[in-house]
Amino acid sequence: MELTQRQQKILAAVIELYIATGEPVGSKSLCETLDFNVSSATVRNEMSNLSEMGLLEQPHTSAGRIPTEKGYRVYIDRLMKRPGITGDEKRYIDSLILPSAYDPEKLLDGVAKILASMTRFAAVSTTPSGESAVIRAVQMVQTSRRTAMVILMTSAGTMKSRVFHCDFDITPEILRVFFRMLNEKLIGVPVSSVTPAYIQSLAASMGDMAMMISSALMAVADAAQESMQSEVCLNGEINLLFYPEFGQEELRRIMDFLSRPAELCRLLSKQKDDVRVIIGQESRRPELSDSSVIVSRYNVGGRDAGAIAIIGPMRMNYGRIISSVEYLSGSVGRMLTELMDLE
Repeated sequence: MELTQRQQKILAAVIELYIATGEPVGSKSLCETLDFNVSSATVRNEMSNLSEMGLLEQPHTSAGRIPTEKGYRVYIDRLMKRPGITGDEKRYIDSLILPSAYDPEKLLDGVAKILASMTRFAAVSTTPSGESAVIRAVQMVQTSRRTAMVILMTSAGTMKSRVFHCDFDITPEILRVFFRMLNEKLIGVPVSSVTPAYIQSLAASMGDMAMMISSALMAVADAAQESMQSEVCLNGEINLLFYPEFGQEELRRIMDFLSRPAELCRLLSKQKDDVRVIIGQESRRPELSDSSVIVSRYNVGGRDAGAIAIIGPMRMNYGRIISSVEYLSGSVGRMLTELMDLE
């Protein structure tokens, strides 16, 4: 679709004014914002042309114009200006997420809370999936006289723990033996391979030690299975109640969708670009037909690992929010990479 330079400026101005006010944009108010001289009649004519192209629509006969999904798409792909994050904003964001940087799950939960607070929309983050990861290390921590915790670390940046119980007193020497054996046998093994059958064959290879270490092996298996699942951290759903674009029926559909983590995770996992804006029906989810989703993928150790995203009405400050989401996803990737020592 070819737009003249004047049509591009008018379309961008209509969308930005509508985003700022939430009111249909008329030719008179639009003329006051344009950076070039043009008559109201000319603006009305161009707005009519943009409506015929399917980029604007008129909600009521006597009202001004508002953007369509198609109009938003042209604006985002071709016309939008993206303000960068200032140094002060970066330092502020980093100060909020740094206290949780030592724990992947707390970090991603914290990021969802920060993003919901910054944007006033619903925010989502997904933890890394270990489906294609390998085991990087197994740590052991004694928790009581006969219990200890096994911590499984993977190349995807996941870190899962399980407590196991022994029928004998656990000494530091026993724990060191467990640590050495588990790391010798498991480092480099694909997480998906750690099945009950694999654990049985591993125990059989340990001879006389099998009975002593069996509970630790089962804890490893449980941790491996959990690390393969990508978890969803959701925050700020209540923010959506305050947008007039959403009626009761629209809100009910959105809330119902957000309550299904597996489907939400599937939607975000399909987006493979660094940053993607999904407008209305582009999501192919009827529950989100009146919404926009901004998704940014993050990498851990150079591998695609998870996503952070916001969900809100189509009327949003895309340039500003994209910059914030992109910076947060980059910070998450760097922190998880450093935490897992994957560089």
